[in-house]
Order: sequence, then structure tokens, then C-alpha cells
Amino acid sequence: MPVVAMKEMLDRALAERYGVAAFNIINDLSIEAVLAAAVQERAPVILQTSVKTVRQYGRPRLFGIFEALVEDVDVPVTLHLDHCPDRTVISDCLAGGWNSVLFDAHELDVAENRRQTTEVVAEARRTGAHVEGEIEGIQGVEDDIGSDDASTVQSLETAVEFITTTGVDCFAPAIGNAHGQYKQAPILNAQRVTDLVEATGIPMALHGGTGLSDEQFTDLIARGCAKVNISTALKETFMKSGLQFLRSSAENDKWDPPSLFRHQRAAVADMAARHIRLFGGSGRAW
Repeated sequence: MPVVAMKEMLDRALAERYGVAAFNIINDLSIEAVLAAAVQERAPVILQTSVKTVRQYGRPRLFGIFEALVEDVDVPVTLHLDHCPDRTVISDCLAGGWNSVLFDAHELDVAENRRQTTEVVAEARRTGAHVEGEIEGIQGVEDDIGSDDASTVQSLETAVEFITTTGVDCFAPAIGNAHGQYKQAPILNAQRVTDLVEATGIPMALHGGTGLSDEQFTDLIARGCAKVNISTALKETFMKSGLQFLRSSAENDKWDPPSLFRHQRAAVADMAARHIRLFGGSGRAW
């Protein structure tokens, strides 16, 4: 199936109240594993790239890897640029084939954020792409972007005005969620998701998903979090499965890289499939 627009994917999910799993991939193996899970579950999926990963590979090379691996996949896939404050990278990825971008300008004041986000939306429309917006930082550092300090939460009226004025297709609200592993069980303002969806009609994006309970995921998705980000869980699964395998290799003095890669791929695919099922995405491919 050809790559699908983020708006089409998330509008379907919002209408039917399931969540599309959005995984922050880190290399070709993680892309392949997530796609295998989506095909197994017959689910739409979002592959997210951080600015760090784009710069590591170079935009043309990273997109080439994505194109090659998605070519024979028969479920809907979207390629999304996550948390990007750099307009140059935004423009490069939009010109280079990304379906959607998160312009993360939360460090600007709301008026300037709104002005620049409006420009990004207009730029994205010229390539048929879509935009996720944000006016409050999600606590925690992810791929060298963000802060451990809690962000100031704007009023509902300010958030609604930002959404309606800019024309963003998806919005990432701060509701007590955080990037990385939670040090204690988070207390979430789930009602804010309901209020924003009712006021704007657009899907919400849930950041900081790793570590939330199944019940929290289910509740937030029912309220309108149609895009659910998973980053930390993928990174930890990738690295811990590799560590486990390498310890066994050392004990047995057997060193076979392809076996390591198969082990990591299976672990990441299992993790992705579990999240897809939990979010209600299984069987939703079209």
C-alpha cells in the first residue's frame, strides 16, 4: 500500500476511537521490526524519526531506507518527523517525502509559536503533508530535545485558539505526561483531552506513553488520543535484548552478528505488536 497521509489515518482513528501506534525508529532493523508487527496485526502504523536520527543518517539516505523497507508492506504507513524546533530540518523533510511533522516551538511565546506554526502548516500543505502542533513542552528530554522542567500549561481557550488559528491536523497537549520512564505513577488530566477534542474536532497526540498503565492508555484513546507515541520502550527493548544476547554470546564464546540482529528484531516486533493490540489498532488496516 502506498504511504498514507497522517490526517487520513488519524481522522479514522478518532472517529472509531482507537489509537494509531507511533514508534520512534532508530535504524533499519527497528523499521523492519515495527513494519512486521503492523503487517502481523493488520494495523496502520506511524514511523517517527527524531531530528537526531535524521542528522545521523542524512535525510536522503534515511528516506531511501524507509522507501525500500515499506515498498512491499500492505498496511497504511505514515512517516513523521517528531519534535523538531528547527525550521530548516522541517523544510528539508517536507521536501524530502515526510508525510507529517511536529513543529515543536513550545519554547517560543504562544503568539510567535502560532505565527510560525501557521507558516509550517502552509508549507506542509504544498507537499500534501500534515502538521502536529504543540504549545506546551512535554516534560523530559528525548533525543537531546526537551527539558526535565515541567512546562507551563496554557488555558483551554489558548490551546483551542492555537489549533483553530494555525490549522494544525493534530495537537500534543500537556496532561501530566512525560518523556522517558516515569519515576512514579503519573497523575494525568485526562479531561483536558476530552475538552480539546470536543472544542476542535481534531485528534490529540499522546506523548510519553512508555510507562502508562493499560487503563490509562485505554481511557485516553477513548477520549480522542488517536496518535500514541512510543519511543523509550522501543529503545530499551532494542538495547536490552541486545545486551541479553551479547551476555549469552560471551558465556558461550559464540559471536554471530546475524543471530544478534534476529534476536533484536524479534524483541522489537513483539513489543510493537503488544502496543498495537493494546491501542486497538489490530485489524484496522484498509
